[in-house]
Amino acid sequence: MGKFKKALRRLSDPRAANARHDLLEVLVIALAAVLCGAETCSDMAEFGQAKEDLLRLFLRLEHGIPSHDTFSRVFRLLKPDTFEAAFRRFMAAFAKANRLNLTGVIAVDGKALRGAFERGSRYEPLHLVNVFAVEARMSLAQQKAPGRNETKGALEVLALLSLEGCIVTTDALHCHRAMAKTVLERGGDYVLAIKANRGPLFKAVVGQFARSGKRSAVKTIEPSTHDRREARRATIMRNTSLAAVHGFPGVVAIGRVTSRRQLQGNRTEPSVVRYYLLSKSMSAKRLLSVTRSHWTIENQLHWVLDVHFDEDGNRARMDNAPENLAILRRLALNILRSCPGPTSIRRKIKRAGWDDSFLLALFGHMR
Repeated sequence: MGKFKKALRRLSDPRAANARHDLLEVLVIALAAVLCGAETCSDMAEFGQAKEDLLRLFLRLEHGIPSHDTFSRVFRLLKPDTFEAAFRRFMAAFAKANRLNLTGVIAVDGKALRGAFERGSRYEPLHLVNVFAVEARMSLAQQKAPGRNETKGALEVLALLSLEGCIVTTDALHCHRAMAKTVLERGGDYVLAIKANRGPLFKAVVGQFARSGKRSAVKTIEPSTHDRREARRATIMRNTSLAAVHGFPGVVAIGRVTSRRQLQGNRTEPSVVRYYLLSKSMSAKRLLSVTRSHWTIENQLHWVLDVHFDEDGNRARMDNAPENLAILRRLALNILRSCPGPTSIRRKIKRAGWDDSFLLALFGHMR
């Protein structure tokens, strides 16, 4: 809990000077509630009433448990950029204390909060850009996509991070010069998917593989799962001319991954070919691992947030509440995931709600 309090110490209370409930206590109760499955501000108030005796073990609660209106007001008024900065400070200290390695493959991808829109108005849900440490399975940062412009949001959030020792992976939307330059300036390397929307650059990459030249290749066959087996082949070719000819910063190699699925009954789907720009030379085997691991941001972050925290179904939509609650959910997920043991996130959430000692252990894990 000490690291959490220290990380939040710089937050200024956005409410009036005569606010009755301490800001830090409101946020601690809210975090505890989300760890136990709370989804709304009403849930947080209900949780506080049910667990008041437990909460008084480490909180003063001079004026009792805040109402749902208080929780709502705090999350609506709190500035998301300062709250997110506090989240990043906490994660840095938390990772150091728990010996979590937040380097390696760093996946960047966008996610819409589909419930965060006004009924009766144009359907424009809030769009966030997430940064995910693949090996540690930890959310590192999030940023609102300004005007639903995911590429701009990605550049803004990466500019806040140190990427030393990291390989940033993205989908083809983010394959552009500004992304490559930002990653390199922050000390990282990149593996960027490239598609036909890049025009001459894409044609140059495809053409390079069509010609003869020195290359390394590897093929793997994934174990059969969900009634399908997938074979993948990766090929790497060194190429430094693209950086000069097309003005794309840092390119030293290009990659191609060909995948083919064999479904139940030996029915085979057509091959899918994907191309990549690399700022770091690596083996074909490593390229297979890096490109495949990028999609863990979908099934280990986005899917978990929607299924276990009902992020898509959350109807908080006023002012800053959607962004701030999204940060709180990612913080709760990181804490639950770092708790030792093979237990699933679903079971950890349920146990935290049922077992006070386990909930206290989660908070103790934050010291």
